[in-house]
Amino acid sequence: MPQRPEDTKPACGRQGSQRSCTVLRMEQRLYLNMNTKLLMTVSGLVMGIAGIILSFLPHEVLNHFNATTTVSDPLILQILGALYFAFAMVNWTAKANLIGGIYARPIAIGNLTHFIVGSLALIKNYFSQHDVTILMFAFIYLIFAVLFSIVLFRHPVKG
Repeated sequence: MPQRPEDTKPACGRQGSQRSCTVLRMEQRLYLNMNTKLLMTVSGLVMGIAGIILSFLPHEVLNHFNATTTVSDPLILQILGALYFAFAMVNWTAKANLIGGIYARPIAIGNLTHFIVGSLALIKNYFSQHDVTILMFAFIYLIFAVLFSIVLFRHPVKG
């Protein structure tokens, strides 16, 4: 198992030069502080695009998955699209805030819950449908679930 930067004691001030001390601090910051602004921006964009597609093209989405539809299915997809778009707006507006540990915990918990439950549902659906599109969405959801779990359970470092 590779040694993490926070496990090493910097030799700042005594034996190490100022330059090596600065490089070590930057490495620690990069390791400890995942770029939550980038994560919130990308998740906001992904959910915003999904929200717009589901809100304005529900019939096309249903046709793509060859779903047998009832009268209320497009309405349910439009409401789901509104939820995705609202979640995207929350992530987009929170991207400048310090997130992780105790900071902005409700936003991190909401995203983590959404992506964990969503990835489990998509994986379950993949095993019954064997559709590659569903597997692709499950993989994207799983990546976001892992990233938001890192954000939630690590304390942020101000950069």
